[in-house]
Amino acid sequence: MEKNIKNKNQLTELRQDLVTGDWVVIATGRAKRPEDFAVNKRVIIEEDSDKPCFFCYPEETGQEKDLLIYETSGGDWSLRVFPNKYPAFSKEEIVNHNEEGPYFSMDGTGYHELFVTRDHKRQIAQMDVLEVAEIMDAYQNRYIDLMNKKSVNYIEIFHNHGKEAGGSISHPHSQLVAIPVISPYIQSELDGAENYYRTNKKCAYCTMIEWESEHKKRVVFDSDDFIAYCPFSSRAAFEVWIVPKKHKPYFERMSDKEKLVLAEAMQKVMDKIYKALGDPAYNFYIHTSPCDGKDYPHYHWHIEILPRTSTWAGFELSTGVEISTIQPEIAAEYLRNI
Repeated sequence: MEKNIKNKNQLTELRQDLVTGDWVVIATGRAKRPEDFAVNKRVIIEEDSDKPCFFCYPEETGQEKDLLIYETSGGDWSLRVFPNKYPAFSKEEIVNHNEEGPYFSMDGTGYHELFVTRDHKRQIAQMDVLEVAEIMDAYQNRYIDLMNKKSVNYIEIFHNHGKEAGGSISHPHSQLVAIPVISPYIQSELDGAENYYRTNKKCAYCTMIEWESEHKKRVVFDSDDFIAYCPFSSRAAFEVWIVPKKHKPYFERMSDKEKLVLAEAMQKVMDKIYKALGDPAYNFYIHTSPCDGKDYPHYHWHIEILPRTSTWAGFELSTGVEISTIQPEIAAEYLRNI
C-alpha cells in the first residue's frame, strides 16, 4: 500500500464535479495513508447522567405524540418519529412573502421531524440489514405524508453523527426538514443534470454509474440495484455516494425490494467507514427531486455520506473549494478491503 501511494503522490489535482461544475482539490502533496485518518478520535458528546435521555424516554422528556412508530413482536418500540421540540421551521400551510426595500423574505414555514431508533448507542454500522430497512421505510413513509403539503416544495432527510458533524445528542437519530424553497445546492444539481442531458442526450448520473461500474477503481459496494463509490471529485476524504443503478429521479418511489437492497448497501458502507476510520463523525443525506409539482426527468436521486475528516479553513471558506488529502481511488480501495 505504501508503494502504491508514493507512485500516485504527484501533482495536486483540481477535479471538477460532472453535474454542478464545482471544483475540489485533491491535495496529493499532503497525502495521508488511509489508516492515518483513524488517528483523530471524534469529540464525545457529554451526557447528563442525572437526566433521562430525550430519545430513550420520549414521553418522560415531553416529546410530542408520535407521528409514526414501529414496534417489535415483544411490544417494545424499535423506531419512532415525532416532531422536533425545537424546530427550525414552524408548521403553517400558508407562506407569507415580505419585502423590505431591495430585500425579499418569506415566513419560515415547514416541518421538522426526528427519526429515533431504540438503542441508545448502536448506529447503522452496528445494525442488521432489516433494522436499516426499517429506517429507510420510515424515511419514505414520512416523505410521502408531507410531500403534498401546500407549504412544502422540498424535503431534506439527513443524519448527523458526532459533535464535529453538528450532532448535539448522542442517541442515534435522523432528521427531516420540509420547506417551501429549494436549496441552492439542489438547484445546482438539478440545473447541471438538465444541462448535461441537453448536451449529451443522457443522464449525468447514469453516465457516472456506467463508468464506475466498468472501471471499479472507486467502487465500494456493488449490487444489481445499487452502487456505492467514492466520487471522482470527492469533497472529503472517504466520501461515498450510494446511487440506484436504474434511472430514478424520485426517492419516494422506491419499492420494498429496493429499500431492502438499499439497507444492505447502507449498512455495509457505514460498517466499512466505522472500521476504517474508527467511528468517525459523519453526515449523510438524501438528495432527491423536489416535490413542488414539477417534473425532473433528468435528475437521479442518491445518498451522500461525508465523514468529518477535516475542518474548513480560510481557503475553503473564501473560495468554496474543498480540499481532500487522499485520492478517492485509494480511499475506495481501502474501504473495499475492510
